[in-house]
Amino acid sequence: MDDPTALPKDAAVCASPLRRRLWLALGYAAVGLGIAGTVLPLLPTTPFLLLAAGAFTKSSPALRDRLYRDPRFGPLLRDWQAEGAIPRKAKAAALIGMGVSWTIVALTASRPLVPILAGTCMAAVAVYIVTRPSPSRPAPQDAASEGAAVEDGGNVSALRNEA
Repeated sequence: MDDPTALPKDAAVCASPLRRRLWLALGYAAVGLGIAGTVLPLLPTTPFLLLAAGAFTKSSPALRDRLYRDPRFGPLLRDWQAEGAIPRKAKAAALIGMGVSWTIVALTASRPLVPILAGTCMAAVAVYIVTRPSPSRPAPQDAASEGAAVEDGGNVSALRNEA
């Protein structure tokens, strides 16, 4: 499959209008929660976007393709779909977010069991995140800079003279 955003050939939209609307509503709700997760430390983003992509697969292939082509969320979804990979920056953001969240829970909890349970869950999620591979493709800015150096034969001074 050349296009990582293309729908599999066997993915069929629901024939029932009611089911299609329910899948569509689930997709929109998941996108909303995913967007909220970009600013709220306790709410994840990627799982909701994966859920939205699955719901849109059953209800609106156009919305699914739009989600996969989104400049902010699309690369994360495509990396996960293709390789089960999480970029290093996303891993770092997730670990920092969980650390901040656990600190808030630990400082505000009235019972000591709450931070212990929250910390145990977060530690398990952190282990899962850290053990996922990073994408095998280079980051977009790395690819652009490598391409410029290769086109010019690696002559950095020529690049400086053009600027």
